[in-house]
This record gives sequence, C-alpha cells and structure tokens, in this order.
Amino acid sequence: MDSRKSCVLVFMLEFCQFVRDIDELVFMEPGKKRRVSPVWKHFEQISPDKVLHIICLNIMKCVTTIIFTSRIFHSKVKCLLGSKQLGYNNNTSSMLRHYRACHENNEGNGIGPAKAVTRKEELDEALVSMIVKDTQPFSIVEDKGFRDFVAKLDPTYVLPTRKAGKAMAEAKYQQEKEKAKAEVLKVPAVSLTADMWTSLNMDAYLAVTCHFIDDNTCLKSTLLGVVKFPQAHTAENLACVKSSLMEEWGIKSKVTCLVTDGASNMIACGKNLKLCHAVCIAHTLNLVVKKALELTPVLSTIRTKARKLVGYFRSSTTAKEKLDLVQEHMGKPKKKLIQEVETRWNSTFQMLERVAELREPVGAALAGLQTDIAALTSDDYNNICACLSILSPFHEATIELSEEKKVSGSKVVPLLKMVEKMLQEEAAKATVPVARELGEHLIRLLRERLDKIQSMSIMSLATLLDPRYKSLG
Repeated sequence: MDSRKSCVLVFMLEFCQFVRDIDELVFMEPGKKRRVSPVWKHFEQISPDKVLHIICLNIMKCVTTIIFTSRIFHSKVKCLLGSKQLGYNNNTSSMLRHYRACHENNEGNGIGPAKAVTRKEELDEALVSMIVKDTQPFSIVEDKGFRDFVAKLDPTYVLPTRKAGKAMAEAKYQQEKEKAKAEVLKVPAVSLTADMWTSLNMDAYLAVTCHFIDDNTCLKSTLLGVVKFPQAHTAENLACVKSSLMEEWGIKSKVTCLVTDGASNMIACGKNLKLCHAVCIAHTLNLVVKKALELTPVLSTIRTKARKLVGYFRSSTTAKEKLDLVQEHMGKPKKKLIQEVETRWNSTFQMLERVAELREPVGAALAGLQTDIAALTSDDYNNICACLSILSPFHEATIELSEEKKVSGSKVVPLLKMVEKMLQEEAAKATVPVARELGEHLIRLLRERLDKIQSMSIMSLATLLDPRYKSLG
C-alpha cells in the first residue's frame, strides 16, 4: 500500500506541474505569446476572468481514482482601433471579420498585402451595389445558399455581417449624396419637381427632385429627398419641407421653376416659396382623358367588362394556362392581359389595346372554361378599336412628356397643338358614335384646361429658345 500511495503522490505532482505548464502556455502575457495572424497588430488579449481546476483524488484501499474535471475560463480580446471587445476562443475569425467590416477601409496599413485589401474593398462595394440595385435585404449575407455561392467564387473573401453591410450601404449613400451635392452646386440654375404619394402602409411621403443641365449639356436629375409627411398637407407645411431641402442642398437661390400637379395646396406652396410655378402637363393630360372617359357612358361600361375579364385571367391559374395554350396552338407569342390602374389613364389605353389584340385567343379560351365572366361582344370590340384611334395621340404625348433624359418644357406648346389637330382629324372621320362622343369631350376639356398653359410665358419662351424649332414654319 505504501508503495502504491507513493506512486500516486508522484503522479499527482507530475500532473499538477503539467496543468501549470498548460496555463503558462495558454495564458501567458500577450507580448510573449506567439501569434501568427497579422490581425494581432490591431488587438490585445484581455486576461481570463477566472481559471478553475478541480482535481479529485479518491484513494480507497487498493483502488486509486483520479478525476480531472475541467478548466473553466473566459477570455476576450480588445480592438486597439476602437473600444470593441470580442470573445476569443483560440482563433482569429471574429477579430478578422470585425477589422474588415469596421476599420479596413480607414486604415492605411491593413492586414496582408495591399492588393488583397483592394480586392476586399472592390468585393464589398460590389456587394453593396447589388443589394441597392436589386433591393435585396441586408440579411442576404446570412443566407446559406448565398454564402456557399460566394465561397465558390472566392474562398478568401469574408462576407460582412448584416450590420456591417447596412453600415457600408449608409456610408455609400452619404458618399453618393456628397457627390451629387457637389455636382448640383456647380450649376447656375435648377428646376424642381415635387409630388405627394402614399405607400402600401398608407404613409404619406413628399418626393422632391432637382433637374439641371451639366457641363456636357446633358439633362441630369437628382433626387433631393423622399420625406415622410405625417402632418397636414397644407401649403405652409409643404413649403417648409421643400425650403429645408433647398437649404440642405444649397440651391435656394438657383431654383428657376417648381413643377407640381394642379392641386391647390401645391400651387399655393409655390406662391409661399416665391417660385415660378408650372403645372405638370403629363398630369393634366391624365386628368383630361380620365374625365372624358367618365363622360362617355358606353365606353365606361366596356371598361367595366374588360376589367372583370382581365381580372379573371390574371387571378385564375386555370384560365391563364388555357390562354397560354390557345396562343401556342394559334402560333402566336404568349402575351398577358394588362389590368387598368385607376390613377393612370395610360393603363386604360394599354388594357383596351391588349384586349383588342388578344380578341381571338381570349374568346377561344373562354369557350373552353366554365365561368360566368361575360365575353366582350363584337360591338364592344368595334367601339374599343374606334376609341383607341381617338386616344392614341394622348398616349404618345404622355410618353413623350414623361421622358427624363430629354428637355420637355420646350415641347409643350408644339405638342399640345399637334394633339389638338390630330384629335380634330380623328374625331371628324370617326364613324362610330362612341368614338365621336369621346372625341368631342376630349377637345372641349383640352381647350378648357390647357389653353392657359399654352399662353404661359415660361412655356412659350422655352419653345422660342429651342433650336430644334428654329427652322419650322
């Protein structure tokens, strides 16, 4: 027994020395520990909070049991470029991610060679651009499939966290905003467009856009802001927000014209800001056509039937598949019906145009479906085709005035004259009563609403100064 006890005691002494050696190896001073990763240049290890060794020796007669329970420790590292503390478990992955997400772009002496840092910056920027352009959620960097895909493309690239990605997107926004500000400040004059709109959550927003001509005589547009607008939509509140945006962008003395819809509060807002105000011509054309459509009862009935028909084929998978199959059998390209949007008359034109185009496939598809949806009659289709000829000039004028890359102010007077002339010609040769009635309403409303616009000095002056009209008689 004495010899066995002696052996156990010797083993205990040797084992305790082994434990002390392990502690010295793992928890030696940060300066003495051998570190391979360059990331340690930016971090220091914080001493463990607690180290506990539990050794139980149970010697009973001839049986000796030694139980080494555990070593409990908590270790952290501190970022030298900031105050952030991270958990440390004998690897530098979390430290590397933190450095690349928060400090790599701001440090001249990054980790690894300069070429690797540049590559990381390029990939981070490409990632942010993808998220912004494709309206992707920041959580995409946590999706397993996306991470696997990126790892296949470049195994050395460490994806930023969701929080880091959001921070990079915000930094990119500020960077682009400053570039846009610098560009706007260089030009001598700008014009503004503003509009109120409502989100799907029924929140009101005011959007203000700045338009100017750059050094290369190209028309440029910059969004000044989309501001949530919970307050009352009074002229005073609208003027306050617009004035604040103009001051922020340094263009208060450069605004030559404010373009909005014809709402009374928008017109009064322009007066409060003491700015030259012009009504959006495309918006006015929209109101003219919508009112004319409402004043034509036969066409209103046809629109109602067409909306129900389009809604059926867009909501029923059986009807949609049947229409595709019929078009395929007829050797025609597969096209979908277009539904009308209440706020845009152009969608009414597109709906009726597509219904007329797919007359045969839709009729054949309905014949093979069990539905109570009423098909359009032959008279309905004749009325639609006749009305489309009357509405076509308005459709083309709206598209022309809605372009963003070309100056449209100087087109207004010539375009309205052309629309009125074409409308008179189409109405005069119309043989269908519905088309003639629609044409009469359009001519009257066009003159009522747009005669004043044609005589506006700013529109006439823009036309006179446009070199494209100098050679026209």
